[in-house]
Amino acid sequence: MLVLKHPSLPLHNNDSELSARVEKRRQDVSLQTKSDKGTKAEDSFLTITQTAKKQGVNAYKYIYDRISKTFSMPYLADLILQKSLPQIE
Repeated sequence: MLVLKHPSLPLHNNDSELSARVEKRRQDVSLQTKSDKGTKAEDSFLTITQTAKKQGVNAYKYIYDRISKTFSMPYLADLILQKSLPQIE
C-alpha cells in the first residue's frame, strides 16, 4: 500500500469523490453549456476553484491576481508541488 510509504496520504478518496460531486451538482443545476468553448471555460474555472480550495487559497483572489496580471500569489501548481515534496529540515 502506497500509504505505508507515504503516511501523509489520506486513507480514503473522499476528496476526489467530493470534487466529482461538485461537478455533477453543477450539471444538475445548469444542465449544460451551449458551446465547446463554454464547456472548456467552465471546466477550467471549476478546476481552478476546486484546486485553490484544496490548497487553502481564496479562489476569487487567485483569479483576480491572474486576470489583473499582478502575479503576487504563487501558482497553484507550485503549491501542489511544495506539498508533494518531502519536507527537509
